Amino acid sequence: MKLIIAYIQPDKLNNVKSELFKAEVHKISVIPNALGAGQQKGYTEEYRGVVTEVQLRMKVRIEIGVNDAFVKPTVDAIIKGARSGKIGDGKIFILDLPECIRIRTGETGSDAIG
Repeated sequence: MKLIIAYIQPDKLNNVKSELFKAEVHKISVIPNALGAGQQKGYTEEYRGVVTEVQLRMKVRIEIGVNDAFVKPTVDAIIKGARSGKIGDGKIFILDLPECIRIRTGETGSDAIG
């Protein structure tokens, strides 16, 4: 089992969800207001004469627990939906998931992920 964490541009969320559904990955968690900095670095904004340096940019964090057979299709779907070819498209992290428990039934492991 793996936990896939992806940080993507907010405007790409619908594309990513669509690609995930096409790959038959339906169980996702979305954290809409993630902040981060990468190669994009910061930028400056001026509002009512006050200059502000913005160093953290808005991102969307997606978390998906999958069985091993679904890792590649899930990652491929995220990349297909999120890629624009420009700096700031995001990152994907794949972590080992030692355990999963479905609260409703008490199922554990790969049966709980579904």
